[in-house]
Amino acid sequence: MKISARNQFKGTIIELKPGVVTAKVIIDIGGGNIISSVITMDSVDDLKLKPGDNVTAFIKSTEVMIGKE
Repeated sequence: MKISARNQFKGTIIELKPGVVTAKVIIDIGGGNIISSVITMDSVDDLKLKPGDNVTAFIKSTEVMIGKE
């Protein structure tokens, strides 16, 4: 997968807090560092995200996007 965002952090989902429209995804990127992102429930469902999944957080400007291979 190629993407223009240069700031990429691989990690593991440690918690997923679903809401009606959005979900908060909390990711452990190692070294005691945690990143969180709020994404749509459609994206959670499309990526089939769940705790324990290995993902990559892409940070571009003020956004944190989630990717899964």
